[in-house]
Amino acid sequence: MPLTTTQSRPVQLPTLVLCLVAAAVIWLLNALNKNNYTVSVQYPIEFVYNQKLYVPTTPLPKTIGVSITGNGWKLFRKSWLPFRSQPIRYPVANPLQTKFINTASLAAALTDHAKDVRVNFVAGDTLTLNFDRLAAQEVPIIVDSAGIDLADRMVVSSFINVSPRTIRFEGPARLLRAMPDTIKVKIPARRLALSYDEELRLPIPRHPLIRASADQVTVSFEVAELLQPLPLPPAPQPEKPAKTTKAVKAKKSAKAKSVRKK
Repeated sequence: MPLTTTQSRPVQLPTLVLCLVAAAVIWLLNALNKNNYTVSVQYPIEFVYNQKLYVPTTPLPKTIGVSITGNGWKLFRKSWLPFRSQPIRYPVANPLQTKFINTASLAAALTDHAKDVRVNFVAGDTLTLNFDRLAAQEVPIIVDSAGIDLADRMVVSSFINVSPRTIRFEGPARLLRAMPDTIKVKIPARRLALSYDEELRLPIPRHPLIRASADQVTVSFEVAELLQPLPLPPAPQPEKPAKTTKAVKAKKSAKAKSVRKK
């Protein structure tokens, strides 16, 4: 009777991968069911203040670093889906006087807000806040008429139309105090011989905290040919020399003598 040898079956790679994945999932599920895990998460925060009266001069943080302890499932949800959590609302009653937020008071507010986990501390000692009063300013727009470059014998023959005539700026009061009193627009065209009607970009200061009501202005005016030269102003007449004192005295003396003879 011939001897038979058994051949081992080769291990299939997809089967091995599936087994490893299943084992990892089972381990993860068991681990997430345990308590007393501690992680650091970025928790969403919303600062509440009167936006019609005040404006932050430095960007407000949208999240804060928080150390929390709790069940694995809850920490997993807050670690991977932090922005699905309801943000904590932190009121700022006096923005001009409030320069920072104490992290201890913020941690206490978070403890009341996130009751499913324990808040250990808020990362950092303070959160700096900078506010200024929200202000508005109207600035007139004018055209540099003296700088319009016209062709020979051409003149501006109409009123220079500007639309809009004013621009409104809104932003921190400290920044608006540095704004110019007027915005002067220059006509970029050269050797103009036809009527002008164009939209021009306003030369206004650009700042992320300042909002402008417009960034362009429409300028239009008519140009015509000067058929006759403009009349020259009359030449100044030479002043007559003033009479000397001696001549005046002689005239008075002669008049006095004629009176005596009579």
